[in-house]
Amino acid sequence: MIKIALQKSGRLYEDSLRLLKDCGISIDNGKDQLRAEAYNFPIEVFFLRNGDIPQYIRDGVVDLAIIGENILEEKGGSIKIIEKLNFSNCRVSIAVPKETNFNGIQDLDGKRIATSYPNTVKKFLKKNNISADLHIINGSVEIAPNIGLANAICDIVSSGSTLFKNNLKEVAIISRSQAVLAQGNKLNLKQRSLIEKLRFRVQSVLRAKQSKYILLNSPNDKIKAISSILPVLKSPTVLPLAQTGWSSLHSVINAGDFWEVIDELKEAGAEDILVCPIEKMVL
Repeated sequence: MIKIALQKSGRLYEDSLRLLKDCGISIDNGKDQLRAEAYNFPIEVFFLRNGDIPQYIRDGVVDLAIIGENILEEKGGSIKIIEKLNFSNCRVSIAVPKETNFNGIQDLDGKRIATSYPNTVKKFLKKNNISADLHIINGSVEIAPNIGLANAICDIVSSGSTLFKNNLKEVAIISRSQAVLAQGNKLNLKQRSLIEKLRFRVQSVLRAKQSKYILLNSPNDKIKAISSILPVLKSPTVLPLAQTGWSSLHSVINAGDFWEVIDELKEAGAEDILVCPIEKMVL
C-alpha cells in the first residue's frame, strides 16, 4: 500500500479528489475523516494542513502528495516532483498599495514586507540584493498595508480579485505555481511500482484533458493534405463513406490549438467536422 497526502481544505482539495476519481480510485471521505482508504486501489489518503505536508513526506509518514509548487518552494527542500498536474495555477507575487509610486523591485529596499512565505521572499531579496524587513503572517496577508503593518506584501495570486478588493496592485512575480505530484524518498520496490501505476493513470487523464477527439469528412484526393494537419497520433483513421470519393477521418488534436487547427482543416477541404472530449488517453 502507498500513502498519499491531500490538502484537507482549500484550493487543491476538490481538484485533487477529482483527479483520483478520474484515475479510477474511489475514496469515501465521509464525515470529514482525516484518513481514508480507497476501495479499488492499494492507497490510503491522509487529509492534512497544506503547510504540514512537506514534513510528512520528509519523515516518510506519507509516500506521495498532491501539493502546490509554492509550498514546496517554501518548505519542501529536496522533495522530488514527479508530475505537474496543470490545475490550481497561481503565482507568488509582490503587491503594494495602488497609490504607491513603484518604479521597480529596488523600491522594496528598506521596506517592510508582510508574507506567509518568508523563505521564498528571503531568496528573492537575496538574489536581487535587496534589504527589507519581513513580517510573517499566517492568514490574511493582504490586510497588512491597510493597517500600517507593512509597505508591501508577498502572497499567492490567482485572479487578482483579492488584491483589487484590498486596494493593492501586483508589481513583481517571484514564481509561478501549479499543483504537482510529489514523492518521498523512503520507498520500497513495491511502493515504487504502485506509484508508477498511479502515475501512468494520472498521465492518461492529463493527456485526455489536453486533447480533443476529431471526426471529419474529406474528399479522397485531399486526405493526405488534411492528415498532415492532424499530428497528435501516429496517423488518422480513414474509413470510406457510402458516398463515392469521400472518407471519414478520425484523429486527436491538441485542445490548445483547437481553433487554429479547425481553420486549417476547413481551408484544406475538410467538411462536417465534429469535436468531442476525451475521457482517458492511453498511449
